[in-house]
Amino acid sequence: MLNIALKKNLVLLLLALTIAPVVQSQPLRKITFVPHWIPQAQFAGFYVAKDLGIYEKHGIDLTLITGGPKVSTASLLESGKVDFALLWLSNAIQLKAKKFDLVNIAQLLTRSALMLISKKSSGIKTPQDMNGKKVGIWGGDFQIQPMAFFKEYNLKVTPIMQGNSINLFFFDGIDVTSAMWYNEYHTIINSGFNPDELNTFFFSDYGLNFPEEGIYCSKEFYEANPEICKQFVAATLEGWKYAFEHPEEAITIMLKHINEAKLPINKTHQRWMLAKMKDLIFPANKMDNFEKLPKDNYLLVANKLREGEFINEIPEYDSLYKPVIIRQVK
Repeated sequence: MLNIALKKNLVLLLLALTIAPVVQSQPLRKITFVPHWIPQAQFAGFYVAKDLGIYEKHGIDLTLITGGPKVSTASLLESGKVDFALLWLSNAIQLKAKKFDLVNIAQLLTRSALMLISKKSSGIKTPQDMNGKKVGIWGGDFQIQPMAFFKEYNLKVTPIMQGNSINLFFFDGIDVTSAMWYNEYHTIINSGFNPDELNTFFFSDYGLNFPEEGIYCSKEFYEANPEICKQFVAATLEGWKYAFEHPEEAITIMLKHINEAKLPINKTHQRWMLAKMKDLIFPANKMDNFEKLPKDNYLLVANKLREGEFINEIPEYDSLYKPVIIRQVK
């Protein structure tokens, strides 16, 4: 019996050694991806997965293109210059409505992090208090929620384009500022304001919860490369899980990329951002899969886009949202 067992193990070992070179010799698939903004902890899962070889483990040789204010993520995807892109749902619905056939293969953020902030000293405590005030907003898709908010509460405000800085808020050039929970809100606190000196208005608390980041590709790419789509999402999920379980290592990786992009470095701010991204991506603290895009929230965004005349017709939910099925990351 012992000899039979030894022979069986030897055969299995020889078989494994025979197969291994074949698996290892398979070439990696070259893939390009672009996030929608500059390198920061908001995208740590992607950078961690690339730097630690997680994409390679999943058969992908990834080129990660740096996003930013001068990079049109949607244009890169639409022109075929990238295979995958990170887009807000509001952006994707508009592209779909304009007949660019793209699909969402994974929704990362199902809760909106966009908010308005006022100083308590201003007396602005409720939406109605904003009436007649100067409100800082951003352009593009960032203006959709504020404008819907003003309409919902019948507010007559003076919208002020605030650009990439919140200095207008610091120097009372505006009464209310737009902010992202994981970014500008912390910048304001870091600048000397205590949280109890601020009033916050999360759009998600006012019936305007717009899901944000999702991973998108063209429908043509999705149908031609189903396995690559699965592996890209699986590797990305693994990257995020690793980043949240090893936050200091993830921050070190991000600081390297921020430095390479010649951007200002603030380690404390990046720590805050990473922690808040965990709350947004995995609100139930389960990191085994990305959350599903709620159909109700999809229709909320689409209807607000149609009301604002950004689109004429609402694309079908199932035509845009096609989450790939992946093994749960343990």
